[in-house]
Amino acid sequence: NKQGNDFRMEGDMDLQFLLQGGDLLKVRSSSWKKTRYFRLQEDCKTMWHESKKLFKSNPTCECFSLDDISAVRLGRQSEGLRKSTEEQVEGRCFSIMFKGRRKNLDLIASSEEEARQWVKSLEKMMYNRNNLSLHWIYTCLNKADKNKDDKMSQSEVKNFLRLINIEVDDVYTEMLFAKCDTSKSGYLSGAEIEHFYDLLTHREEIDVIYGEYAKTTGFMSPENLVDFLMKEQREKATLVDAHKIIEKYELDENAKGKKLLSKDGFLMYLHTPEALVYNSDHREVYQDMSHPLSHYFISSSHNTYLMEDQLKGPSSTEAYVRALLKGCRCVELDCWDGSDDEPVIYHGYTLTSKILFKDAIQAIKDHAFKTSDYPVILSLENHCSVEQQEVMARHMSSILGSALVTSPLCDGMPTNFPSPEELRGKFLIKGKRLNKLEATYVPEAAVADETDVSEEEESNDEDEDEQNVEEERKQKKKKKLKLAKELSNMVIYCKSVHFNGFEDARQNLSFYEMSSFKEGKAMKLAEESANAYVRHNVEKLSRIYPAGSRTDSSNYNPVPLWNAGCQIVALNFQTACQDMDLNQGRFLVNGKSGYILKPAFMREEGAEFDPITLTRGDWLKHKTLHVMVISAQQLPKVNKKKSSIVDPLVKVQVFGVPADVAEKETPAVENNGFNPTWNENLQFDVYVPELALVRFAVEDHDSTSDNEFVGQYTLPFNSLKMGYRHVPLLNKNGDILPSARLFVHVMVLDAE
Repeated sequence: NKQGNDFRMEGDMDLQFLLQGGDLLKVRSSSWKKTRYFRLQEDCKTMWHESKKLFKSNPTCECFSLDDISAVRLGRQSEGLRKSTEEQVEGRCFSIMFKGRRKNLDLIASSEEEARQWVKSLEKMMYNRNNLSLHWIYTCLNKADKNKDDKMSQSEVKNFLRLINIEVDDVYTEMLFAKCDTSKSGYLSGAEIEHFYDLLTHREEIDVIYGEYAKTTGFMSPENLVDFLMKEQREKATLVDAHKIIEKYELDENAKGKKLLSKDGFLMYLHTPEALVYNSDHREVYQDMSHPLSHYFISSSHNTYLMEDQLKGPSSTEAYVRALLKGCRCVELDCWDGSDDEPVIYHGYTLTSKILFKDAIQAIKDHAFKTSDYPVILSLENHCSVEQQEVMARHMSSILGSALVTSPLCDGMPTNFPSPEELRGKFLIKGKRLNKLEATYVPEAAVADETDVSEEEESNDEDEDEQNVEEERKQKKKKKLKLAKELSNMVIYCKSVHFNGFEDARQNLSFYEMSSFKEGKAMKLAEESANAYVRHNVEKLSRIYPAGSRTDSSNYNPVPLWNAGCQIVALNFQTACQDMDLNQGRFLVNGKSGYILKPAFMREEGAEFDPITLTRGDWLKHKTLHVMVISAQQLPKVNKKKSSIVDPLVKVQVFGVPADVAEKETPAVENNGFNPTWNENLQFDVYVPELALVRFAVEDHDSTSDNEFVGQYTLPFNSLKMGYRHVPLLNKNGDILPSARLFVHVMVLDAE
């Protein structure tokens, strides 16, 4: 197909390199390394490789789509390559990391130059795939053109519509076909296919908006554009801004020369990051990072070492890499005695596989600061003997070096946490400590040093009913954990202690002494003593973790705990669900730094805020949110069956304090995932905007069973942009769906 070739950036060296392909060594283990021929298919979308097996007439081929790749990493960065290759091949190695649970592809090129070329070319194509949804159409056209004659018969057109997820009844197809078949030959070619595509992609809603403002002989002048930006998009805009937009997005050189914006240019602009529903200023770190650590919500993971569930799923250093690259700033290490005096990490008393403690620390060090340079907390759940605890301390000291905080940042005994800013690039250890930090500043107190502390394992911290409390206490007294001095001394700002109520904490605990709460206990406190919890969390840290009964590694809703000021709300990052969507939405902003400054009313001593009763105060800023769900484009099929086409509906949900929690939905549009239209107005009252999150979810309507998930996007209420906006959509793993979008109109008004 001609247009397909035009798109393919003819003459682009990186593209030509991939289309030609070459031999690479595929690495599965130190003993399994085999040559495979890799190349990009003609569709510019699928990578193909074959193995040349002896005595086989047909070599076996395997494929994967560029859309499935999450990252390409140069060097021995994966667990597999570090274990299975020698250091001298470092520069020739690279790994292809996939979205979801698919295993990495570890490869070795014949030279360092070639390895760099593969990485550069793949990254460029991935970037272009995400930006050019047109390419998707051409791929489908190529697929539908069964006999590859660059012409489309009526049945091929029908096939094409199926592929782009739109069901058009026969009468309509015939009408469209007849309209485009100007040569009356019974098939479409060249410009006729283009015309057919134009009719299909015609967006009436954009025509209407554009027509409203295109006052200069059918085009938008810079003045018209400023008018649109100020009136509709509620943006401060100048003629200089308008000129920049025209220069950047107008495709028609003729219009650009006259400083005009055509309808295509306008549509291009509406798809850019700065025109999306998410405030692009919030892509950077924009919050004050100089407050004490306890004033931030911190992106936190539970059982970070697990790739799947917590009974039999595999443990892997790759799980740490994935969590850290998603911006997680608090990771968990369950440490147990291993053979050869090497501590291991796994979920105790279960069938999950084991990884070496030192390998996990190395992986954490290598990837901790790629997404964010703010501090990483290593939450140790320590079940090791004193001897292996000493090994743990040695490994952390030698691998993390000066990045590990082993003494307070200030001279003398600190009275408060340092800030994320002061802790940039640093690691903090959370764990048990033999004595109070103060003791290191009072020589005589050091004499009373103990060598054991009471052990509160997460698994033993079950919620007890009243009659068991005494029994539980006796048990706890008996259970002592011997603690190695070297490890104890590394715990500075995050000392784990048992929680005995807010009053006890206020009177007896230092700021750096923190408790971990099982979700049930934490939810109860967040409902029944919300204000006391908020006050406690002004100067102390709280970590929440999922109940042990969640053997499938499912999650709980983090929102009520954030409402109570809890900072370290740990979720199973390996489990895709609505709760993880909310976590991703909460930490989407502030440069994906993993630290979000709590609202001022949750940071002041003696805070009055109570999310449950919601009395008057600075937090009450009653807003009305109007969302008009206009249309969607290129929604993916949920069901791979050829005949299955989406019946999409859109849900808009608000999460926040109980008074703000709401959900409204549009009706379903039958059989159209390509360009469904709703024009449905939804309205919400939001009382505490600073804690609210908005989630746009698209579902495939099913009258007989539960709707199926198509895509979603979650962002903080205060990061919404007003006006006509596209909403990108993420799949259930939180990765972007390349071409799918919602189109909405957002308005936020003061309710009072």
